Amino acid sequence: MAIIRNEALHKQVAAAMRQSIATGEWPPGTQLPTETDLAEKYGVSRPTVRLAVAALRSEGLLDVKQGRGTFVRTTVHGPASAMERTVTVRGSQYETPADAWFGQGEEPTVYRTRTDAITGPLLGMDEGEAMFGCDRLITDPNGDGRALHRLLLPMEHVTGTPLAKEPGVTPTEAYAMLVAAGHNLAWRERVSARIPQPDERQALRLSEAAVLLVVHRVTYDQAAGLPLILEETRLGAETAALAYEIEAAKPKRATRAAKATR
Repeated sequence: MAIIRNEALHKQVAAAMRQSIATGEWPPGTQLPTETDLAEKYGVSRPTVRLAVAALRSEGLLDVKQGRGTFVRTTVHGPASAMERTVTVRGSQYETPADAWFGQGEEPTVYRTRTDAITGPLLGMDEGEAMFGCDRLITDPNGDGRALHRLLLPMEHVTGTPLAKEPGVTPTEAYAMLVAAGHNLAWRERVSARIPQPDERQALRLSEAAVLLVVHRVTYDQAAGLPLILEETRLGAETAALAYEIEAAKPKRATRAAKATR
């Protein structure tokens, strides 16, 4: 490798390795030579090779598999799974396209928790309010998609309903219980993205370059505008996508007070 002055050595090595991947010298799935072999190939030190590999990992070109080595990532042509976010009601029962995901994952873990700086505002509550939490790993039965799902049930909202005794239900079961308690339901969602934590990356089988999608769905009483429960779904953007069916909404009627000021 010809050394270029005034450019960091590890960047030059990374460029050469990137070229080897692009030209097919190292096809997807190929295990890279050892640090020692790469250092000899490019005429640099092992720490320089280590920095070059780290740069290509951050770009999503390489994966490091513990105990096995460093591999060229298989090209990803978009998410293999899509989680539909629609809700359908049939009589007193609710259905979502994601219901099948809940039949494929692990058993739920139910625990007691409290609202924090994120969940409190979404539920219209102060921090420190008591809740039931229900966590589970869910998977797409028709693809490789995996997601971490959390159902949060504020105790002041579920007291007196079957949810207080059965917090380990699926979302659609929770919807039906809230309707049976007299609520007229509606939903709103917020989607954000962040870098996954190590435990999230491991559970969802994500690469080190993956981005985590975080979806917060609030189920609320449509008449009162009262948030009732909160769902948090975390999934890797490289393996799963979110899909929405959107209908045009009619504008809300102006209140009498608003009309009087016109």
